[in-house]
Amino acid sequence: MDARFESIDFSHLNRMRKWHIIFPVFLVSVIAFLDRVNIAYAGMTMTQQLDWLTPEVFGAGSGMFFLGYFFFEIPGSLVAAKFDACKWIARIMFTWGLVCGLLAFMKAPWQFYLFRFLLGACEASLYPVIYAVLFPRWFLAKERAAAISLMLTSLLIAAIIGSPIAGVLLELRILGFEGWQCLFLIEAVPALVFTFVFIFWVKDRPNKVSYLTPLEKEYLNTAIAEEEAAKESVKKYSIKQSLTDKQVWRLCAIYFCWCTGFWGFNFWMPQVLKGVSGWSPSLVGFAIIIPMGTALIAQVLVGRSSSRTGEKRWHVAGCMFLGAIGLLCAPFIHSGALSLFLVTLTCIGVYAPMGTWWSVPTTFLTGAAAAGATALINSVANLGGYVGPYMLGVIKQNTGSTDGGYFVLGGMLFLAGLIMLTLPKKTAIDRAKEQED
Repeated sequence: MDARFESIDFSHLNRMRKWHIIFPVFLVSVIAFLDRVNIAYAGMTMTQQLDWLTPEVFGAGSGMFFLGYFFFEIPGSLVAAKFDACKWIARIMFTWGLVCGLLAFMKAPWQFYLFRFLLGACEASLYPVIYAVLFPRWFLAKERAAAISLMLTSLLIAAIIGSPIAGVLLELRILGFEGWQCLFLIEAVPALVFTFVFIFWVKDRPNKVSYLTPLEKEYLNTAIAEEEAAKESVKKYSIKQSLTDKQVWRLCAIYFCWCTGFWGFNFWMPQVLKGVSGWSPSLVGFAIIIPMGTALIAQVLVGRSSSRTGEKRWHVAGCMFLGAIGLLCAPFIHSGALSLFLVTLTCIGVYAPMGTWWSVPTTFLTGAAAAGATALINSVANLGGYVGPYMLGVIKQNTGSTDGGYFVLGGMLFLAGLIMLTLPKKTAIDRAKEQED
């Protein structure tokens, strides 16, 4: 390190980056998740008020988001890498806000499918741009894990905030709009408004801000440039190598099964809980705070335990098995309180291991190999985001119950856990350390 950089006040530098980069991006992530999953809460009333919204249509439309995400994630990311990342994020946010509002005016299945597909297409490159473009311009590699971990907690924070808000909005009726329409219209506003706040608040490079000293800017630019130069030696890792790597495809299978259970559960859970308990939409919304809050605590504890022990397989697989138990037992429960308990088990199972999970690819691969593998894993998993909700809708349409669907979702989580345990106990990093010893 240049001797001049030793005089930098790193506490000030970190504080400025947290306030001007991490916090606003965290808010964007919260808004994104709210607008992605508000259909799950709207379904508690709109399925009763719209004759054309059958269980199969609801499941297909909910999952249609992920088809839009699947087709536009990589193209959007490539375009964003060539432009101002912050302006691109603002563009993403404004367009998904518009589409979220349009959902209030859908009158036929094709409109439902179209708007959900467009919502996924609009949001598709958000997280790749944050993780692969914006953060690498502001944080060193060793600092990014903490920033990404904070992004992952935004999902549960959004659920904790969003579930009671959605429950209350569903019981409104304003200017002739039903509660579910009010939900889409009102929750579209934060994305539209925060777009303009974000443009002025966040800049995509240190050189563009005034709150850092010239020496702090130089330090960031120099350190990040050195890391980029070091990466040049591994940039020849090809797509073909990713596609033929057995470990990568095993990770794809795990995350596909996980996301099938995760999104099938998330999009249908409010309706199922309401049906079993007989609670009002607002009470269901407030009740969901309990499982989501518990899952947030579990996510922190699982991450700390895995980091302390270095063990990953059982931390992830154990959570998957717990989530599977919650789903497989749900069809036999007809009590609101017991059903909420099983929802809590499932939430812990599908949310808690996320931080640990995303550290797994880097234990097998490094550099561009890890980046390529992560993109492939995420893309395959997005298909699970379509399969889970749609499959549950088809089963309910044909049987009149979600019980069979919950058995399938539970089986998928259990399978994800089993495949996780087939990963090698010792990673490439462990073997390298043993050779050094």
